[in-house]
Amino acid sequence: MAEGAASAERAVIVQLDFGSADLADQLEEVRLLTRSAGAEVCAVVQGRRHSPDAATYAGKGKVEEISAEVAAHEADLVIFNHDLTAGQERNLERALHCRVIDRTSLILDIFAQRAQSSEGKLQVELAQLEHLATRLVRGWTHLERQKGGIGLRGPGETQLETDRRLLGIRVRLLKERLVRLERQRGVQRKARGRGELLNVSLVGYTNAGKSTLFNALTHAGVFAADQLFATLDTTTRKLWLPEAGHIVLSDTVGFIRDLPHSLVAAFHATLEATAAADVLLHVVDSASPARDEQIADVNKVLAEIGAADVPQLTVLNKLDLTGLPPAVERDEYGRISRVRVSARSGEGLPLLREALAELARTKLRDSRERRERAAGLAPSQHGDGILDADGSP
Repeated sequence: MAEGAASAERAVIVQLDFGSADLADQLEEVRLLTRSAGAEVCAVVQGRRHSPDAATYAGKGKVEEISAEVAAHEADLVIFNHDLTAGQERNLERALHCRVIDRTSLILDIFAQRAQSSEGKLQVELAQLEHLATRLVRGWTHLERQKGGIGLRGPGETQLETDRRLLGIRVRLLKERLVRLERQRGVQRKARGRGELLNVSLVGYTNAGKSTLFNALTHAGVFAADQLFATLDTTTRKLWLPEAGHIVLSDTVGFIRDLPHSLVAAFHATLEATAAADVLLHVVDSASPARDEQIADVNKVLAEIGAADVPQLTVLNKLDLTGLPPAVERDEYGRISRVRVSARSGEGLPLLREALAELARTKLRDSRERRERAAGLAPSQHGDGILDADGSP
């Protein structure tokens, strides 16, 4: 264990302020991301700018300050909590004499470490290659083969062009394989839909406690830890509710602010299960001071993947850290809108199960009424024993 800790990369974090109101939250988040990637934060460099510097993003004076921190702490890596262009990244590495990565590269590295299923690995590789495509700059001009020469005459294309062509072939292959897997999953979803089971997906900001809640409800044993992106692969289980029978519950990858678009695109097949759900359990870290911003960030990603119109049930998790009692909140129409629980202690979980049972009964009633209308029959007057939201038959 000590050997592993000794081999951890030492990183200097750079966080610049362009007028953001939640700078402290951003800084804490990049610290968590860095630790989640397995690196040790040895220094943090901050500064204020009106706009990024075109050549180095941070500007000459700030780069000198970063260089001094790298030398003082013998750092292996500099992490910018911003998106850098390929040119900025290259200029910074020349000036700092160490590896430089941006926020997107950091998140991609974490995803690469955490992907377990074959599909998850394919999705991460696709996102990495599409990100790499933006990094293919003319750094290989010494390998040009168009000029010819003994031993250098080739197919008439530069090394850069060769790399782009090979990368494009691999990207197309990955997309084709993911499309086939997406079709298979679509068949499985249709089969579940024909069974009239309530399909529920857990969504939320990463580290909000989704996997812990999923395990508490289903006893699935999904890996859960106090780190960002602890689980990537979607896990689906049936959950038995005495009042309503089985429902289908899925745990999905957590979201984060400024989630790289390449990742959203690559994980489209996985996230599509979210868009196909009947209800989204939006798990929120109720103890986080930035919970409103996190809710907005999750809803932004949901809109990107076509799930903005899926009904949501907000689950305010970690009430053991807030001191509030478990409770169910309803909107002006009497529908359940929020449930306060603690996935770790189990407080409020019976209330959440009752809420899910109520939603399952509603779906079953609606499905039967649609079938009766399609058959030209008058909808039954609750003769099937299904209860209304208020509990009356």
